[in-house]
Amino acid sequence: MASLIALRDMLALQGRMEAGALSMALHTPRPMIDAMLSRMEALGKVRRIREEPSGCLTGQCRSCPDGKACLREWWALR
Repeated sequence: MASLIALRDMLALQGRMEAGALSMALHTPRPMIDAMLSRMEALGKVRRIREEPSGCLTGQCRSCPDGKACLREWWALR
């Protein structure tokens, strides 16, 4: 299981990553990565980068009735 330091180091090496990619790279369950990222965000160590919905046809995604399945979210160090 990964530590907060391992998560920070991975973000430092890669620049920015999605939570799913962090989970796979660190061999840690996604809920644990989400909790760690939330805590680090509260501490001011990482920031959430959300993709602008300008390229998304809201409501037109087949996999999500709200049209938000195609929006990506990355994490990066501050």
